[in-house]
Amino acid sequence: MRFPADLGGSGPDFIADAVVTEELTLCGSGGAAASFGAHKDLACLYLYNFGSQEQQRRWLVSAIADERVGGLAVTEPDAGHEGITLFVVDRGAASAGPQDKSGAASAGPQDKNDLPGFESRRMPTLGWRTGQTGELSFADVRVTEACRLGEEGSGFYAIMRNFAWERIVMALAQVAGAQRTTSSVVTTRRTAMPSGGRSPSSRYGATAFADLATHIEAGRALTYLALRRFTADDNPMREAAMAKLYISELAFQVADECVQIRGGYGYMTEFPAERAWRDARLGPIGGGTSEIMRDLIGKSYGL
Repeated sequence: MRFPADLGGSGPDFIADAVVTEELTLCGSGGAAASFGAHKDLACLYLYNFGSQEQQRRWLVSAIADERVGGLAVTEPDAGHEGITLFVVDRGAASAGPQDKSGAASAGPQDKNDLPGFESRRMPTLGWRTGQTGELSFADVRVTEACRLGEEGSGFYAIMRNFAWERIVMALAQVAGAQRTTSSVVTTRRTAMPSGGRSPSSRYGATAFADLATHIEAGRALTYLALRRFTADDNPMREAAMAKLYISELAFQVADECVQIRGGYGYMTEFPAERAWRDARLGPIGGGTSEIMRDLIGKSYGL
């Protein structure tokens, strides 16, 4: 919905796309929602923002038409988005020199079937178990100049530019997920009463829910503020970082509290809060850790 009609989309409309993000999260599977998100909010968005017309025709049109699935390789086991050890050697057909410590590398799309030396494997994760998180290996892979997005050495800056939307999307998803998790407690909590009747929640559960619901609405307001500024062609790095920091940590707290409200039953895998607990744990890590968010926010105030 964010892409224009000439590329096969129905936009550009970031508000409509934000609604889609929230609704996908309500399916209850963080991994499924994340897989859709990685395709539309990462791979496709990079092609749209930085790809040439030829690259967009080659990769983006078919990706929007669901004929191919995209992903993003942006980190390594021993490095974040800075200090990545993967490098490219110019041999007359390559697109960039070795990456330096500032992360000034080049980014580019490529079909995995056209990459001799490329391997991938699925990786088991704590949460998002229906997602497509994997390890990608590039051993003497040859890439051409046509596969580079933007100018040589601009890959790191492309990542930085797209981080605002990625963090807003994560905040949108976490707000919707936290709302769904608390709703599951309200609709399933039944505590035996001395009279033999049933109560929708214990006194502790009702109090805890009131606090969680209040915090969720505060997170929603902060997230929508970042979204409004983004759609106004602003680059709300501070607001996006604040929203992502606040709601990603809150979503995990919400899931943990909902497990506690349910007691022993909440610890069972059949109760949805247990899955939400695992899925929400990625929030303070993905798209920049909470520590990085705090650092960015502090720097935005000159600290």
